[in-house]
Amino acid sequence: MNPSAPLLARLDRLRERVARLVALRSADDPTADDPLRGLYLSPDAARHLLLRADAASAGPDGPVPEAPLPGPQEFEDAAEFEDAAEAEEAARPEGGDDRLYRLAVRLGLTVLDVQLLLVALAPDLQRAFEPLYGYLNDDVSRRRATVGLALELCGLPAHSAEGRARFHPAAPLSALGLLRIEEPDRPFLSRALSVPDRVVAHLLGDDTQDPTLGGRVRALAAPLVRLQHDALPQRLGKRLAAGPLTVYLREQREGDGLACAAAALAVAGQEALHYVPRASAPAPADSRDHETPQYHEARYHETDHEIAALLREARLRGCAVVVAPLPDRPGPLIRALAVSDVPVLLAGTRPYDPQWCDGHRDPLVLDAPRQRAGDLDAWSAALGSAEATGGGPADLAGVVAPYRLGGEHIRRAARAAQELAAFEDAPLSGSHLRLAARQQSASGLEQHARRIRPAVTWDDLVLPEAPLAHLHELALRSRHRERVLGDWRLSAGGGRGRGVLALFAGDSGTGKTLSAEVVAAELGLDLYVVQLSSVVDKYIGETEKNLERIFTEADRTDAVLLFDEADAVFGKRSEVKDAHDRYANLESAYLLQRLESFDGIALLTTNLRANIDDAFTRRLDLVVDFPFPDAAQRLALWRHSLASVPCVPGIDPGRCAREFELAGGSIRSAVVTAAYAAAGRGEAVTDADLLTGAQREYRKAGRLVLDDDNGW
Repeated sequence: MNPSAPLLARLDRLRERVARLVALRSADDPTADDPLRGLYLSPDAARHLLLRADAASAGPDGPVPEAPLPGPQEFEDAAEFEDAAEAEEAARPEGGDDRLYRLAVRLGLTVLDVQLLLVALAPDLQRAFEPLYGYLNDDVSRRRATVGLALELCGLPAHSAEGRARFHPAAPLSALGLLRIEEPDRPFLSRALSVPDRVVAHLLGDDTQDPTLGGRVRALAAPLVRLQHDALPQRLGKRLAAGPLTVYLREQREGDGLACAAAALAVAGQEALHYVPRASAPAPADSRDHETPQYHEARYHETDHEIAALLREARLRGCAVVVAPLPDRPGPLIRALAVSDVPVLLAGTRPYDPQWCDGHRDPLVLDAPRQRAGDLDAWSAALGSAEATGGGPADLAGVVAPYRLGGEHIRRAARAAQELAAFEDAPLSGSHLRLAARQQSASGLEQHARRIRPAVTWDDLVLPEAPLAHLHELALRSRHRERVLGDWRLSAGGGRGRGVLALFAGDSGTGKTLSAEVVAAELGLDLYVVQLSSVVDKYIGETEKNLERIFTEADRTDAVLLFDEADAVFGKRSEVKDAHDRYANLESAYLLQRLESFDGIALLTTNLRANIDDAFTRRLDLVVDFPFPDAAQRLALWRHSLASVPCVPGIDPGRCAREFELAGGSIRSAVVTAAYAAAGRGEAVTDADLLTGAQREYRKAGRLVLDDDNGW
């Protein structure tokens, strides 16, 4: 049945009441047939109004004008009217989707509230009510119901305290955003009543979202899989099923709270609206208290109208509200959402501050469980069946293991990977998934570090077996840390994170940075090289703040963080001889504490391992030593560098490998010098070009080189 049918049937009964009231008014009205009635006040109309006023002042026992047609019944109080209205409803049962009835039950509206709401919205549904209301208002231009007319149509006297209380701002109709009382400068009984368009549309079966909310509200997607590894969503879901609740979910990583809220609401069987607030503007530098009422008035961006529209939308749909992420100053928003009839779940990374709810009831504060890295079930559900994904990668678990994405980001990454595969007209592969997952994990790290998109493989490394095995172990630890440290409970506790930390030590040019790029490529992650110029600051305490920003951003990003020349930041603590030594030691102490709670992947490189503080070394998972290459490795490095360079037939880099003790980085520079020389001649690279490049690198290092006259 059409959702509007029950509502239209109610309007038919209302029209009967309006007709009886019109008949009662026109029976003794000398101006009833005047075409200009309502535009001016004639003497006859004035005398008629005086008679009506005298009758009203005489009270219920005074004289009443005789009416040829029966008028609406007048009740002494609201309870008596509700009894009669309930009897009328029972006499006319209706089928179908009666949204007005379901809304009244859900919001706890009385029968009188429903009748008043019906009187107010009638002109928005049927134009026939407009001239009738204009006649009853004694003003042809006022075609909406007024407070006085609504009370009269409900059979209540204008002086009824119970009836007038229904229009109080704190009464359900106004407080819930269902009814607007306009024209506050007019006398109370003459104030017009209107129903928001969104409420009318809902009652007619249209659930199009209120345009006031813009693009900041959308339906919360159901979780891809039910969280079984943590009991908190189950308990929270059962509590939400019992009744509305306001909850603050403290998350360690952005997205944890949203995933927990979605899982709990799925258990409760409730739908939800996901609201993303506007970003708050930064606080003034001289502001001591950012949560004062004055600050609220000056800085709060979510208008009361917008929050009221959000709560009204949730009430109309009978769903919860999920807010994530929170703005910089969440207090005003949380206080505005502190209602008792709508479940509200808020998620943020900041610890709960009681000042946020100053004067209001505190929410239930819970720690959201961590999202599992590489949740295979969630990725499989997002990708769908093998037929829909073109088969998918064979090792899906290994591909997605490094990524700590929430349900919505997994959906978007899966969709983007499928679109990439379709664009290339190829089956879905691990490379498609890695690229899409990296896009979903983009962050603000580029403000503090240089981003490198890895374009190398293990074949680009020329290393002895021992450091190469350590690098493979590093990739293995990064993939399976969730299982070992989480599921198998091998985390040391004490608030320690599940990060992977490694130190690459060796001479310059031995392949430390290249190895970091290879590990990042193996994991399918971007590499961020921290710029020391953006970290070290001459002012006390600023270096720690800069490092905290980097670590915080790295915690919420799936990436590999590289501190090149790490001894500049992670150097040994020294004996305190002056204030400079004291504050330098404070920086090291901060780093020691921060590494304990780090959840990401961080690599440190140094040319002088002895300069790294022993306390840092203890916290490292791996220390990889990069030895200086011997003659055989140098020859392999020369050949690898020349692999794509046009060379003359029979070129032999073996002599340069034996005679020049160069590291891999210097060998590559020598090949670049030789390639430029050959390109300038328009010829292929020769042995002489290689010799020139090797001699150039020796001279750059300050080492002696025999000239051409003396040969080698």
